Amino acid sequence: MQVKIINSSQHSLPTYETEASAGVDLRANLTEAIVLKPFERTLVKTGIFLEIPKGFEGQVRPRSGLALKKGITVLNSPGTVDADYRGEVGVILINLSNEDFVIENGERIAQLVFAKVEQAEWVRVEELTNTERGAGGFGSTGIK
Repeated sequence: MQVKIINSSQHSLPTYETEASAGVDLRANLTEAIVLKPFERTLVKTGIFLEIPKGFEGQVRPRSGLALKKGITVLNSPGTVDADYRGEVGVILINLSNEDFVIENGERIAQLVFAKVEQAEWVRVEELTNTERGAGGFGSTGIK
């Protein structure tokens, strides 16, 4: 799969850090650092614009190291970059820790994973097929 990219930041193109990496790191593209206070959220721009092929999406996901060590995560995880979106990729970060977190220019703030997607064709019916589970959800399978 090829993805067209415009990189208006001063950072290199996103890269896969290892041969088997599923995602590429997204970097903050800032003119000045952002102080993210506890339980505060902000939109962080990346300086990249993508043309993702139809039938695919870009999933913006948290970086596990930031989540574990600093309590920083992607609020709408995973965020979706649709194939027809042409604006700048932004990342909604939230600080779930009790300490301020400083986001510096060039900091790796999230990862982007590409996934194949399909659009559903709705079939209107009067009832659905019965299953053993039925309408049980939210822990009904034994998770308490």
